[in-house]
Amino acid sequence: MVLTIPNNVPFQLHSSFKNYYTLVTSEPLDRETVSEFNITLTARDLGSPSLSTRRTILVQVSDINDNPPRFSQPSYTVYVTENNAPGASICSVSAFDPDSNQNAYLSYSILEGQIQGMPVSTYVSINSDNGNIYALRSFDYEQLRNFQILVQAQDAGFPPLASNVTVNVFVLDQNDNAPVIVSPLPKNGSVATEVVPRSVDAGYLVTKITALDADAGQNSRLSYQVIQATDPGLFSVALYTGEIRTIRRLVEKDATRQRLVILIKDNGQPPLSATASIVLTVVDSVPESLSDFGDLTLSPKPPSNLALYLIVSLSTISLIFLVAIIVLAISSASKVPTNCMEVNGNSSFSQSYCYKACLTPESAKSDFMFLKPCSPSSTPRNNESNIHPSPRPQTTIK
Repeated sequence: MVLTIPNNVPFQLHSSFKNYYTLVTSEPLDRETVSEFNITLTARDLGSPSLSTRRTILVQVSDINDNPPRFSQPSYTVYVTENNAPGASICSVSAFDPDSNQNAYLSYSILEGQIQGMPVSTYVSINSDNGNIYALRSFDYEQLRNFQILVQAQDAGFPPLASNVTVNVFVLDQNDNAPVIVSPLPKNGSVATEVVPRSVDAGYLVTKITALDADAGQNSRLSYQVIQATDPGLFSVALYTGEIRTIRRLVEKDATRQRLVILIKDNGQPPLSATASIVLTVVDSVPESLSDFGDLTLSPKPPSNLALYLIVSLSTISLIFLVAIIVLAISSASKVPTNCMEVNGNSSFSQSYCYKACLTPESAKSDFMFLKPCSPSSTPRNNESNIHPSPRPQTTIK
């Protein structure tokens, strides 16, 4: 009898005893590729004519934990509007495991990390069963604009396998900050004041309102407008720069105190605003020391002492240099004494000679001069008359 199976299956038959066969694998099996096989066994005798019989068996491939979880995206990007409600869901991550049964059961967690020095677990949490991520606090765009969290999916196999994915969270701005006036600021609790010369022409820059908005984008774009004025036809404010200028020349009948109320409004929805009050005092003349904006309350800064220090330092250095030059000139002009010595000796003519060696401090050379013969008993005059000629009456040794 002969037992056979198809050739297109990863199995083969081994004959162990007569008419007994063992079905074994011929190559590795992958349950995730083919989870089961239908194998047809054909038994044929050796008679003539040959008779055969067939039977099909089902072979199921059991699973092992050989596949880690796989996230549906390589990374996640989430946008959350600031001032969100704590506990609200901000996003959801999902992963799948191609294994089966316990090996495919996944649990989600957020890996430990820090956001602005605080544990990430104080900012967000995750549902371990379905991967929903929740905000644990209300985010503030002005304090935190974006952060990252690392989510892990782990199966329940043995040993367990895991994968990680990065979730980038961006906080979106809301118009929750009103404009803040930077200048001019009120003095001593009263309104801000400026001085305007009466002689100025139309278009004269009186002052500039400066304000800031902590929001971003259109929410921080500011516009300015006059909502109240003592004389509406006298001053105007630029829509986007906040510059206050004269519309016309001032005349005698114009009031000397002009009050303006400026509205500063952002471009958010809904818009937020602030107001600035300023009193303009019209004067006949303004001292030149005042700025163009006429801020009488500002005291001039004391002059810097740097220039004085430089003048004193240069004068001192020049004086020291002059004294050094004078001392050097006096030392050079003074006569340096010559150091002399006399040497007595006898020549081949049995006469005594007197030599003088002259040394000067200024020169690196020494002059050795032969002057005249001398004897202890003779007078200088006699010595001068008794000088005998010599081949070298005067010798200078350098």
